[in-house]
Amino acid sequence: MYNLKIISSTIRPGRKGPMIAGWIAEKAMQSGNFNVEVLDLGAINLPMMNEANHPILKKYEHEHTKKWSAKIEEADAFIFVTAEYDYNYPAPLRNAIEYLVHEWSYKAAGIVSYGGVSAGTRAANSLKADLSTMKIVPMMEAVNFPFYNKLINDNGEFVPNETSHKAAEAMLTEIVRWTKGLKLIKENKF
Repeated sequence: MYNLKIISSTIRPGRKGPMIAGWIAEKAMQSGNFNVEVLDLGAINLPMMNEANHPILKKYEHEHTKKWSAKIEEADAFIFVTAEYDYNYPAPLRNAIEYLVHEWSYKAAGIVSYGGVSAGTRAANSLKADLSTMKIVPMMEAVNFPFYNKLINDNGEFVPNETSHKAAEAMLTEIVRWTKGLKLIKENKF
C-alpha cells in the first residue's frame, strides 16, 4: 500500500474543503491501495514562510517546518483539495508547498477542485503548473465540483453525483499507476 497524503487547502471560517477532503479520503481508503492521511492546512496552521535558509538546503530551524517536512517526506503520493479564490488556488497552499523542495519530488498528485461555474478548474490549472516545478507529477484525471454547495444536503453532508465518483476512481487508478513508476525513479539516483 502507498502512503497518500490528502492536503486540504482552505483555512477560512466556514470552509468546505475538509468535507470534500473527507469524501476523497474515504474513496481512496475504499480502493485498498493507500494508507490515507488528511493534512488540513487550517489545523496545521503554518505561518508564512519564516525559515532563514532556502528550502533547497533542508536546514530547517523551526519545529513546524520539521514536522511538515516529515509528513510530506513519508508520502508516496498526494491529492490536493483546492477551492478557487480569485481565479487561483488559496495562498496557504502556495505557502505550504514553498516551505519544502526535496520532500515533494518524484511523487504523483491528483487534484480535487471546487468552486462556482468554473468548478475550481482555473485554480487546478495554476496548481498543476506549480506542482510540476517541484517535480511532482500532476494527473490529467481530476475531480471538479461546479456549484459545490448544491452537493451539500439538508443534513450538511457532502453528496457527490455518480459522475464525480467515477472521476475519483479514474484519478485514484492513475495515481497508483504513476506512483509505482515514480518509486523506481526516486529510488534510482543516477
